[in-house]
Amino acid sequence: MAEITANYLVQDSLELFSLPDIYFQLREMINSPRFSMNDIALVIAKDPALSARVLKIGNSAFYGDQARIDTISRAVAVMGNENLRHLVFATTIVNSFNKIPNDLMDMTAFWLRSLNCAVIAQLLAKKSAVLHCERLFLAGLLHDIGSLILYAKLPGKSLQVLLAADHKRYLVADLEQEIIGFTHADVGAELIKLWGLPDSLSEAVLYYLTPEKALMHKLDAHLLFLATRLTDSIQQNKSVPEILAEVSDETLSIVRLGESQIAEVIKQADKEFEQMFELIAIDKRFH
Repeated sequence: MAEITANYLVQDSLELFSLPDIYFQLREMINSPRFSMNDIALVIAKDPALSARVLKIGNSAFYGDQARIDTISRAVAVMGNENLRHLVFATTIVNSFNKIPNDLMDMTAFWLRSLNCAVIAQLLAKKSAVLHCERLFLAGLLHDIGSLILYAKLPGKSLQVLLAADHKRYLVADLEQEIIGFTHADVGAELIKLWGLPDSLSEAVLYYLTPEKALMHKLDAHLLFLATRLTDSIQQNKSVPEILAEVSDETLSIVRLGESQIAEVIKQADKEFEQMFELIAIDKRFH
């Protein structure tokens, strides 16, 4: 039997993990000045689940006290392009992976961590004065997506990896390379390419564990690496100095952020994560 590669595994998974047409349609419309809020609302209205979520968000405390919103177009106008883009990206991607069995992974915990990383990655990018920093939100959300394909397509080997890692995330990639022959980052980058998402995103995900190897999008890779470190270290209640002691001087030099700026990001991330969690309501998808 021929050796399985990351590309082969993803090609074999596309039917199971394809994104719906509405994702690509709305992405194009949100990014183009040719389409009005009404045009976007008409497309959203074709998807009852997305319509209900947009209306719920438009009427949520996130947007303050205001008259009740009862039309999709009004909700879209209130949300604005950036929040709508986040909602569409996150909702469609989370829904595409809602059939992963919970045997190997608590899916609620997986998406909560990914969402937390997404919020931190975007805040770091803003602090670092990155143009179009919202792309780092998607990078944070997708950085671990390859793991889900490994769990679905190679559950036996994935279980071997998880048992050997014994809850130590920093051991996972090396164990994947040893046991499977490639890592979740390799798989995630291949999936992102086949979905037709930007090269900056696939390269950031491919090299988020080894950002020094990135070629064209080095800053994105280092920001994503730092975001994943912050996400895991915050969960372990580490202080900012403790976290930064584990981050290379190269990363801190490239992202151009100091201790006080990173502390501000962590503080702001708490608030923004709660808001984004309310927008996407991930915990209700997997019960």
